[in-house]
Order: sequence, then C-alpha cells, then structure tokens
Amino acid sequence: QVQLVESGGGLVQAGGSLRLSCAASGRAFSDYTMAMGWFRQAPGKEREAVAAISWGGGSTYYSDSVKGRFTISRENAKNTVYLQMNSLKPEDTAVYYCAGARTYSSLRTLPPNYWGQGTQVTVSS
Repeated sequence: QVQLVESGGGLVQAGGSLRLSCAASGRAFSDYTMAMGWFRQAPGKEREAVAAISWGGGSTYYSDSVKGRFTISRENAKNTVYLQMNSLKPEDTAVYYCAGARTYSSLRTLPPNYWGQGTQVTVSS
C-alpha cells in the first residue's frame, strides 16, 4: 500500500505563492515507476486535475486554468512531488489532493490508484 501525505497549504493573498509537497511512502511506491499528480476540489464543485508528472519528469500536464502559474516537479530520491503555485487567484481556493498512479497514461485517463488526505489552500482577494 502507498501512503501520500500533503503539506504546505494555507492562507495567502491574491498574487502570492505557495508550494505544496507530497511525501510518498510504502513498499508499493518503490515497486512501481509511479506517475504523480495534483487535483483540487472547490466547495460545490467536482474534483479536477491540476497537474501531473511522469516518473522521470519528461512528461507533464497542466490544466488551462493553472498553466503558466503552477509548476509540478518531483524528487524521486526523496519520494516527494511538489506543486509550486505562483500568482494565486481567489478561484484557486480549494482542497488540493496529491495522487499517484502506476503509469502516466492511467493518471491522465483513469481515477488514480492512490490519494492523499488533502490540504486546504485559501486565496483571499
């Protein structure tokens, strides 16, 4: 089983920045070349994909709403994935979830295999 733990959420003013981290652990994590991603869910809205990254980092995805403002990265030696969020807007307010999948293609097309518990990001205007 894989455990994912997010950190780095908080309250920030519009235009500010935050960096989210997701630490992965568990025997299964080291058995697979897992793709990782970030999703978010705002109140009253469906959960949406924000960004994704392949095991080697060669493939990345960003939703149109965050492209140019957010950057996903990973340090496999630390089993950690990051989401650097710049130029934050009030509409970025949501619970952000880290997710993992066994392949990049499955992460992009299917529900992830593993989820973190989520971290709240609130952007004030």
